[in-house]
Amino acid sequence: MSVITNPSTAEVPVRTRIWCTVPMVVCASFACLAQVSFASQQYAQDSAPYLWMIACVLVAIPSGLILLARNSYPQAVFWTACLLVVALPYDSLIALMALTSLLARRQGTKVTLRSVLAAATTTIWSQVRDALHPAEASIWHAIFSKPYTGVRYGNTMVMLVDERTIIASAVVVALIAVAIATLAGLHIRSRALARVAEAKAQSANEQVSRLRTTLDNQQLADAIAAEAHDTLAHSLSLLALNASALQAESRKLKAEAEQLGNANVAGMAGKIAGTTEDIRRQASGALDEAHSVIDMLRHPEDARLQLAANDAEASLTRDSLLQLIGDARAANMRIDTWIDVQQLGQLDESIGVIAYHVVQEGLTNVRRHAPGAPVSLQVDAPPPARGACARQQSDDAAIPLAYGRHQEGGRSSWFGQTHTAGWRNMPIRF
Repeated sequence: MSVITNPSTAEVPVRTRIWCTVPMVVCASFACLAQVSFASQQYAQDSAPYLWMIACVLVAIPSGLILLARNSYPQAVFWTACLLVVALPYDSLIALMALTSLLARRQGTKVTLRSVLAAATTTIWSQVRDALHPAEASIWHAIFSKPYTGVRYGNTMVMLVDERTIIASAVVVALIAVAIATLAGLHIRSRALARVAEAKAQSANEQVSRLRTTLDNQQLADAIAAEAHDTLAHSLSLLALNASALQAESRKLKAEAEQLGNANVAGMAGKIAGTTEDIRRQASGALDEAHSVIDMLRHPEDARLQLAANDAEASLTRDSLLQLIGDARAANMRIDTWIDVQQLGQLDESIGVIAYHVVQEGLTNVRRHAPGAPVSLQVDAPPPARGACARQQSDDAAIPLAYGRHQEGGRSSWFGQTHTAGWRNMPIRF
């Protein structure tokens, strides 16, 4: 039984299982058939009222089927059941079942009071009507009759109590039945509302847990960012500053050596100045990257949007490859390329984004870890043999080229070696 509340219409939808619906339909139809069968005993078989009783029997057989609609239309089912009981000689059980269904699915005070009053009136009318029938045509008279008496036994039915007692008993039983149906409906409603409240509380607890985890993660990220700013960024700044100072001293030493005519010292000083310039430039670049990472740690939402935008803009096309190669050559990289991208349109978009980042990060790693070394780049996009088959020339080198420097074996490993990255019909070679 699953429940969902809608405060705007005061509804508590309750879905009842089939094992509950089938007995309700059968019992409601049987009760209606039983009372109309007893009521027909007072009429002759060739009379008009008897024909009316036959019509009521035909209606009573499928009457319980209206309870199938109680989940979607509880009010309509309830008032229809009350109308059937009042207009036809039916038992009030079908109206009581409809009352329980209505109270379980609607929680308005006016609806509750109105439906309970209507059900009580209908039930009392049904039971008193049966009690006022002749003894042979009344269920209540059959209950209070002496055993083995009546037309079926070939004698006159003998009553154990008077008529007032029978009618009073019918009224009391009717009121008790209404109370039971009302309490059953309110109990189902309270259970439904309790489950809804429990689900809301669980959802709120999960939300609080997620917020607490997010807050803890953000506090940790802020602490890491502060520590990186105070240590790593400071160390990189000192490294760049010391490299600049060493470069200035090397240039000064070179000038003095040239004045003294010492060519060897001047040449060595020039090499030192060039090396320190590379160190200063790399330290400045590392400092910028450190600040970028620190900003990402401090503002994760902005970083997530930025990374998503970068992925959305990245695409492996001929123009994007030429742009990357042009940027690499503008940075004084000696690069030879072999690009075979006739089938780029057949690549999956996500695969193209990954391949673009492989090329981009691979060129960046070469520029950082093997500056000045000649580079050969090969990009192939052969047509797939069947669907999107995967082809990797080197499983071990598929990821380190683009995303893992710790597996490169040191910066010197870029000299004189070939690195291959393969990802779904997009092998890339350096």
